Amino acid sequence: MAKTLELLFLTEGGKSASLSVADPIEPVDIEKVKTAMNEVIASNVFTTASGSFISAKGARVVERNVNEYEVN
Repeated sequence: MAKTLELLFLTEGGKSASLSVADPIEPVDIEKVKTAMNEVIASNVFTTASGSFISAKGARVVERNVNEYEVN
């Protein structure tokens, strides 16, 4: 199972944008996540078609299962 921490942001254009972090440390420390998200916003490093990140919208851990099958 692959896990990803998705950081969700609101952009200047009112749209949602996300950054993904592979293999997050669990349990997730929400205070560290908030701090990291605020630092990303303050650094203004990322921009999207709808503008820069202006606020933190949320965070979530996404779990992905892949089942492969032989068809030969």
